[in-house]
Amino acid sequence: MASMIFSECSTARLLPLRCHRSCPALSFSRRVSLPLTSSRLFLPSLSFQPRASSTSVSATIATESSAKVIDGKAVAKQIREEIGVEIARMKEAIGIVPGLAVILVGDRKDSATYVRNKKKACDAVGINSFEVHLPEDTTEQEVLNSISRFNEDPSVHGILVQLPLPSHMNEEKILNAVGIEKDVDGFHPLNIGRLAMRGREPLFVPCTPKGCIELLHRYGIQIKGKKAVVIGRSNIVGMPAALLLQREDATVTIVHSRTNNPEDIIKEADIIISAVGQANMVRGSWIKPGAAIIDVGINPVEDPASPRGYRLVGDVCYDEVVKVASAVTPVPGGVGPMTIAMLLSNTLSSAKRMHNFN
Repeated sequence: MASMIFSECSTARLLPLRCHRSCPALSFSRRVSLPLTSSRLFLPSLSFQPRASSTSVSATIATESSAKVIDGKAVAKQIREEIGVEIARMKEAIGIVPGLAVILVGDRKDSATYVRNKKKACDAVGINSFEVHLPEDTTEQEVLNSISRFNEDPSVHGILVQLPLPSHMNEEKILNAVGIEKDVDGFHPLNIGRLAMRGREPLFVPCTPKGCIELLHRYGIQIKGKKAVVIGRSNIVGMPAALLLQREDATVTIVHSRTNNPEDIIKEADIIISAVGQANMVRGSWIKPGAAIIDVGINPVEDPASPRGYRLVGDVCYDEVVKVASAVTPVPGGVGPMTIAMLLSNTLSSAKRMHNFN
């Protein structure tokens, strides 16, 4: 199935994009709201076997049939601009510039690209970036030592360990070594535990799920009281996305690889967040008319017509669901651009918290 993007729609028109004031994932004092390059976004491919008034901004959204296409790229651009304004205000008021440290182990080209993109994004908004690049055969203790130094460095407000790590390292041990107050990826057990508990607030919310919820808020898609289905139960996207939807008073169901008749459950959903890493799995016939769909999947499929020999598609069969849904994110250009924007937001929030700046 071809992965369509908003610019291809013949009926493209401008629709209002809303900057939601009450999103709990954001903490800018001036209601600053909060490409795919998450350090931890590795979606497992799950095998399902189904039966045969706010601040006004604008972004380009295209419509085809009843669906409007959510422009994550435009949202992320606006968020970066808002973050840049806040950073400039903070620097002028107290002389503090947020700092983000990234630890890269090994020479994976994709990981190196992700780190370059993060640095570029930091530079664009005025965040200081720090990087440690260690060889593939480095010891686990050397990585822990780097984390310890950044934990103690007051100019560093966020620490990110680029995944995957070499096989000889204990990933859980290394990630847990990041101080909770600098865990801008939001995956420290204490952050996830607070996210899961009512009446508790995590210091950080995981970046990709946070971006999904922010897209729903920015486009005025009501969550409270709605039936939401999250497809996939990874610690990285599915589980925290379900927790965030629950915090927004949705009735949440998680569909996973052991779920019987997933299409029947998905068809009841008003909101769907899919993060399984299986190309075009969710068909148009699975979608309730008028549902809103957030497609986190990024899957390469062969395409001889493409210069690269492949193209990227989501978990959702876009050509089919766009005729049924009320709103849908494209792939690419939907959730992907939001991940780094949320990382920058978390880093700014960390710096403001550490220096009691509102």
